[in-house]
Parts: sequence; C-alpha cells; structure tokens
Amino acid sequence: MDEAHTGPVPEELTDRLTEVFDLVGPLYRRTHRTVEQDMSAEGLSAGIRAVLNLLRDHGPMTVPQMGRAQTLSRQFVQRMVNDAAAKGLVESVPNPAHQRSSLIRLTEPGRTAITAVLDRERAVLRHAADDLTGPDIDACLRVLSRLLHVMGDADVD
Repeated sequence: MDEAHTGPVPEELTDRLTEVFDLVGPLYRRTHRTVEQDMSAEGLSAGIRAVLNLLRDHGPMTVPQMGRAQTLSRQFVQRMVNDAAAKGLVESVPNPAHQRSSLIRLTEPGRTAITAVLDRERAVLRHAADDLTGPDIDACLRVLSRLLHVMGDADVD
C-alpha cells in the first residue's frame, strides 16, 4: 500500500486518516499546555513562542505574513507581537516594501529566549524518538503535510 492511489481511496484508509485527526487534536492541546507550563517562568505563552520561532526561521516579517504562515488571525498575531515587544523580545523596523506595515524582527533577548525554549523542547522530543525510525518520521510528515494541503487555506481574518 505504499504506492500512490490512482483510483478511489479504500474506505479503510479514510477511516485510518480519521484516526490521525483524532490524535492530532489531543496532541496539539497537550503540547500547547506543556509548552505554556515550560515557559511560564519566563512569562512566555505558546502564542509568543510561535511568533519568536517564525521570526527565527524566516527573519523579519509583517504581522499579516505571520498570520498567513500560521493560519491565525492578524489580530491574534498582533496581540502576541505586542506582548513579545513589551518583553523586549521583538521590535518593529521600517518595511521598505510597505510604509504602513512594519517588519517585526527578533531582538537578541528574543533570539536567546526562543533558542532556550527550543533546546528544552528538543530534549523532550529525544525521548519520543527512542523507538522511531527516520522512515517512520518521514511517513508521518508526508501524511500530515498531505492533510494540511487537502484542508486548503483557511481565511482567518
């Protein structure tokens, strides 16, 4: 069953994909709680973590760009950016491409904070990888990426 399907998908595969959805929700919520508990001493939320990580991965971005990248409303992202800015973790800089939409970039304290958070998360994930293989993870990424693609873009604003 490793080949791509060219005809109708067997019902059992559809049922198995439902199992994936049934696991993704609780996994997301547990991870969200764990991340928030881990970062509470630093006063960071999962939303701020998402902003900091996005900026670490992609460099300076506008709030609308971050919202689209994370399928979150511009308003929610703006609140997270405001919270991160109040903590000195991000700063607004002029956007040469658009005068009214500033770029948001990490500050050095922001880069230090997200690096520390990611290092702790990676330590936890090492335990999850104990009995998994590269092909296991590749298959998981392929399935989740396909589901994300099939769900399409959601308009969150």
